[in-house]
Amino acid sequence: MNKFHADNKPKRVVVAMSGGVDSSVAAALLKEQGYDVIGISMQLWDYTEGERDRPGSCCSLDDLYDARRVADKLDIPFYVVNFEEAFSKSVVDYFVDGYLKGETPNPCLKCNQVLKFEALLKRAQELEADFLATGHYARVVYDNHRCRYLLLRGRDASKDQSYFLFTMTQKQLARIIFPLGDLTKEEVRKLAKKFCLNVAEKKDSQEICFAPEDYPSFVAKYAGYSTDAKGEIVDLNGNILGMHNGLYKYTIGQRKGIGVSRREPLYVLKIDAANNQLVVGHEEGLFSKALVAKETNWIGILSFDAEMEVLAKIRYRHKGAAAVVTPLAGGRVEVRFKRPEKSVTPGQAVVFYKDDEVVGGGWIERQL
Repeated sequence: MNKFHADNKPKRVVVAMSGGVDSSVAAALLKEQGYDVIGISMQLWDYTEGERDRPGSCCSLDDLYDARRVADKLDIPFYVVNFEEAFSKSVVDYFVDGYLKGETPNPCLKCNQVLKFEALLKRAQELEADFLATGHYARVVYDNHRCRYLLLRGRDASKDQSYFLFTMTQKQLARIIFPLGDLTKEEVRKLAKKFCLNVAEKKDSQEICFAPEDYPSFVAKYAGYSTDAKGEIVDLNGNILGMHNGLYKYTIGQRKGIGVSRREPLYVLKIDAANNQLVVGHEEGLFSKALVAKETNWIGILSFDAEMEVLAKIRYRHKGAAAVVTPLAGGRVEVRFKRPEKSVTPGQAVVFYKDDEVVGGGWIERQL
């Protein structure tokens, strides 16, 4: 992209600064390249109840302080925007509702979709910025033949984050810069040291920012549960094996902590919220031949109206599986795997790739 206007003034870019090494280096690189850089951090959650120093979480108060120190080092303007209300409604409510419906939601993907690439991009435009930049390991290119922006994997396969970006639109991609797309994590840390940034050795965040590792307790507290919602644990034939203490405490593929013991290990095969039943069985029952996904979004193509062979990723760390995608009514698709896949989980995203290109994706509705 050309970073200068016709009057030779540098183009303005807002950088989403989380306080981590990736977004910090993204800001430093853009300033070095001549952009007019503004740093913005999003205040998403109230950390006043003793969670400020919880290690491993992202977007904490300490992260905001780190982002401000990096901005001071780079000598760029820095602002904190309060998105707590929007985050609570769009991400936390979604997270809790998903678990209560028997799904396993992905709050980080929803946060990218609603907060970063909608709310924050709008704020960037209000600041008369030409672009919004983030520290994601992904790439955007423009295809002159298709007249479309394409979303590509990051060069560092171990850090590629394109999976989390499948909801992006053409209008958003036209205004997004991913400065780290062609870099490895090792190169990013070396650049952080070169720029003398205080976050050069900072560990990556691992936890969800608003919930501790004990997700069920958070869900119960947030939903206002005073007692556990007991229900039946059944096998695939409907035989009652025991009782569960709330479906939100379980995920597909879970083995430990089910509360039923047999000679052979049992796994959670299905979470039937409609009947308040937890369906368990042997490991072979975890494999699915196909799935149905809803709310699909297409990036590399204008529309989807015919079968297509893809590599389908059913969760972030999934290596991808060869599959055929078929259009259904109402924006849904059927994804049929060449070989059965393990632990297809409603609530997660399925993202479709052609080599390095993200063609599109959707939200897993059910296994087939």
